[in-house]
Amino acid sequence: MKLYRYDSKTLQFKQIPISTKVFKVLLIIFLFFLFLGISMPKVEKQYITDVEDVILLKTPNEFNEEKLILKLKELNLPYPHITLAQSKLESGEFSSRIFKENHNLFGMKEARVRINLAQGTQYGHAYYNNWEESVLDYAFWYASYARKCKTENEFFQLLDQQYAEASQYVSLLKNIITNQQLKEKFN
Repeated sequence: MKLYRYDSKTLQFKQIPISTKVFKVLLIIFLFFLFLGISMPKVEKQYITDVEDVILLKTPNEFNEEKLILKLKELNLPYPHITLAQSKLESGEFSSRIFKENHNLFGMKEARVRINLAQGTQYGHAYYNNWEESVLDYAFWYASYARKCKTENEFFQLLDQQYAEASQYVSLLKNIITNQQLKEKFN
């Protein structure tokens, strides 16, 4: 019997000198402890204590607004309340066909120039494997085009000039932010 270990400096496997007799003894001891369960620490049971725990226990890619908010916080995008408002506006409060079938929260078109996660185009918009890919693709868009925005007003101006197809897009976003108190969700 031969044992090997990986040497990350030389990027090779190197043989560990060990006799067959010693290996057999170690194997027997390991199997003994494994079967008796002595080597396995007891895991303390964890109980669900909060509604948020239940939300997170659902299937990983199942969408809900709380998961979107957590993802936006995790990505640490500037002005996440604006991004949340965009997702609500672009997806018709998460009910549009583009959102439901394409998993596209932001009405994004398939990018041709920048890095993206779109799987292709369907119904004239990018489609993704899940809603989280849509959020990450939005983050790639932000890193490519909006990273220089230093204020909310600069970001709104960029959205109005380069992102929006609808007239009054920024006014609609601002109304959603105010009426649904989206800033408070990120404090």
